[in-house]
Amino acid sequence: MSFEVFLTADAVRDIEELYQYIANHDTPGKAQSVLTKIEKTFKSLSETPERGAYPKELPALGIREYREVFFKPYRLIYRTIEKRVYILLIVDGRRDMQSLLQRRLLEK
Repeated sequence: MSFEVFLTADAVRDIEELYQYIANHDTPGKAQSVLTKIEKTFKSLSETPERGAYPKELPALGIREYREVFFKPYRLIYRTIEKRVYILLIVDGRRDMQSLLQRRLLEK
C-alpha cells in the first residue's frame, strides 16, 4: 500500500535553496541531478517509509517519531503519520545538525 508524501513549507524552501546553491557553485545540470535524486527518494518513501533510520541526534533525547534517509551528503528527515509521509527537512549533513534539528523539529 502506498503512502502519500507531503513536503512542509520548510522542506520546499530547503529544496529551493539547495538547488540555487548547487546551480550557483557548480552547474545547473548538477543541481537538476540532485533534484532528480530527491524526487526518487520521495517515491521510495511512498513505498517503504519504515526503511529510514532514526536521526542519530534524537534517540538520546527520547525522540523516535522522526526518521531519515541519506543521499550523501544530504539528509532527508521525515515523519510518518498514518498513511502519510511528511518531509520536514532536506539538508547537507555536514552542517551542525544538533542545533538545526532542535530549531526546526523541536521548537515548533
